[in-house]
Amino acid sequence: MAITFAASSHATVRQARPRGRAVRRNLTGWAFAGPATALVVGLSLFPAIWAFFISRARWNGISPGVPVGWSNYERLASDPDMLAAARHTLLLTVLFVPSSIMLGIVIAIALNQRIRLIGFYRTCIFVPYVASAAATGILAGFVFNPQFGAANDVLRHLGIPQQQFLESPTQALYVICVIALWGEVGFTTVIYLAALQDIPKELVEAARMDGASRWRVFRHVTMPELRPVTVFAAVWQTITAVQLFDLIYTTTRGGPLNSTQTVVYYIYELAFQTQRLGYGAAAAYLLFAVTLLLTLGIIWYSRRRGSEVF
Repeated sequence: MAITFAASSHATVRQARPRGRAVRRNLTGWAFAGPATALVVGLSLFPAIWAFFISRARWNGISPGVPVGWSNYERLASDPDMLAAARHTLLLTVLFVPSSIMLGIVIAIALNQRIRLIGFYRTCIFVPYVASAAATGILAGFVFNPQFGAANDVLRHLGIPQQQFLESPTQALYVICVIALWGEVGFTTVIYLAALQDIPKELVEAARMDGASRWRVFRHVTMPELRPVTVFAAVWQTITAVQLFDLIYTTTRGGPLNSTQTVVYYIYELAFQTQRLGYGAAAAYLLFAVTLLLTLGIIWYSRRRGSEVF
């Protein structure tokens, strides 16, 4: 009887020791990650909740706010400036997202070949992505300057009339899209390049042994394998396009004639230039809702097509 009790006690002690070590490891991990986690949550969750209450008030940041209920959201539906900014944002998104994905695929396929100096070429493609968007905007301002810019100098040598680029209401948004592509295509190229290198070589070799051409291999083998990455790139680039601000701020400031004023830049003007913080917070929450719906729509469509990404 005593032997049985001693054995059970020894087993209990052995079970308690791993649990104690696991608890100590968890406490140690949270001791390192806890402060950073609290900081991130405090700097994201609290401002988001506070902004929601601000969006239901009329406040200029100095005098006490006046509660107005949902009237700020109701005014957004009939605000001509907001509707124009939404159209500009939609056009920019429609142009930017497919172009960045297609260019990323094409460049990734080119950089997936075994050629000399391939590391140098890959670095050159990715450098614009890691460069500051503010620096990119300032550089683009010089390149597309109508008087002495390099873009018009190239057109002059090709015998093409000079263009106004960022100073033309009909051209500025398209030029912004080109600049954004130059800065963001490195991201899609890198993720597609990683996905291409992750495709099993056995699949490609089997398709070629069956007599498939390069186009058929790309269409029926490569593209299905790249579908999850394409969904991720579409979600990421959609969010990037909808929230594009720094590039517009450093190039056109929403001009000329508000032709490049996107929703994010309009929110900036409402909150920090006209001091209509409540109205600007309502516009920000509306943008968040639209971005969330777009993201969920892309994920839902991809799952219906059989691509499990998230």
